[in-house]
Amino acid sequence: MRILFADPCHPRAVAKLHANGFECIEKPQVKAGDLGPLLAGGEFDVLVVRSTLVTAEAIAASRSLSLIVRAGAGFNNIDVAAASARGIYVCNTPGRNAVAVAELTMGLMVALDRHIVDAAADLRDGIWDKPRYSRARGLKSRSLGIVGMGRIGMAVAERAAGFGMRLHALARPGRDPLIQRRMEALNFSLHGNLVEMAAICDVLTLHVAGTEQVVDAAVLAAMPSGAILLNTARSGLVDTKALLDAMDGKGIRAGLDVFEDEPGGATADFAPRLVRHPNVVGTPHIGASTEQAQEAVASAIVKVVRAYAGGRIVNCVNLETGRVGSHVIVVRHEDRVGILASVLAVLRRHDLNVAGMENRVFRDSNAAVATMDLSGIMSPEVDKEILGLPHVYHVEVRPVPEATAGTPS
Repeated sequence: MRILFADPCHPRAVAKLHANGFECIEKPQVKAGDLGPLLAGGEFDVLVVRSTLVTAEAIAASRSLSLIVRAGAGFNNIDVAAASARGIYVCNTPGRNAVAVAELTMGLMVALDRHIVDAAADLRDGIWDKPRYSRARGLKSRSLGIVGMGRIGMAVAERAAGFGMRLHALARPGRDPLIQRRMEALNFSLHGNLVEMAAICDVLTLHVAGTEQVVDAAVLAAMPSGAILLNTARSGLVDTKALLDAMDGKGIRAGLDVFEDEPGGATADFAPRLVRHPNVVGTPHIGASTEQAQEAVASAIVKVVRAYAGGRIVNCVNLETGRVGSHVIVVRHEDRVGILASVLAVLRRHDLNVAGMENRVFRDSNAAVATMDLSGIMSPEVDKEILGLPHVYHVEVRPVPEATAGTPS
């Protein structure tokens, strides 16, 4: 199996995969426009990327590609729809860099409150201005609103609690019970909407995986004058123009690790107005870039690739997770050659498409159970025909309720 690493990756991942017999090709400086030709000529089975853009054209260029691994949680740099259309798995490595991002988030918060960047710059220029840089508000007892209570959001909350901050989040039905219990232990206050929460928070920090805009002019207008906005997640979460207006008009301060139109390379000239604004403390998208985080992500990459080679798919973001189709059929049968082929032949005669299938063998026996999601018009003769096949023990057909079809189970 051939693996293309199109971004720099921790050498531990490459070494482990090499040791397991995988052929690893490292092209860490490849440009997005060159990825397609590289895939077309390389017969690669797996593509591993971090920030490289994986377009529909690049995906279509390869005849052999079957798995794309994103070294990180987000996958907005990959055309997932194009991968799905060609039956290519897209997997990520969620949670492995949560601590690193949380640490940077706290660093940006402290830097803004204590004016560390400007104070250090002045000091290097020989300027001692203690009165100016003694005007920090302090973080103890300040209100921190966290948007996105996943692994990163929770890691930020735990660290902010150590600073003595009051924690706030949005009320979300169906939140993971474990996260809910941890939030209760930290005495979170919950709010019905973001504008309401923003109005009482001294600091607002974003940790959601999506790319849709979250902080717009209304949210910024609700924030107290001089409040801090932190974004170490996605640049598209914030309305940049509205943020600039809020910084100019009411002194909003921003700690940012992500920006619109970031350079594609590791080094480049980059000087948009937002970066140069005096109310901004920025870093060049380094949230996950600690040695600890990169080692953790490397281990996750190895896990994903090894599982795939062994026939299992882990951390896949583009497989349907719920029931699909109109019916489910469960067939208990003897585990021997040809049984499933006979079952599928019956389904084909009745023009029933198998949209999903799993066949599991019982321990210490020669029996198995096949569960299939079917699409089509179900005839009452189907289960009778299958039950009449040799070595079939039992057949059950049930419709998929409309409320659960195509939705996570």
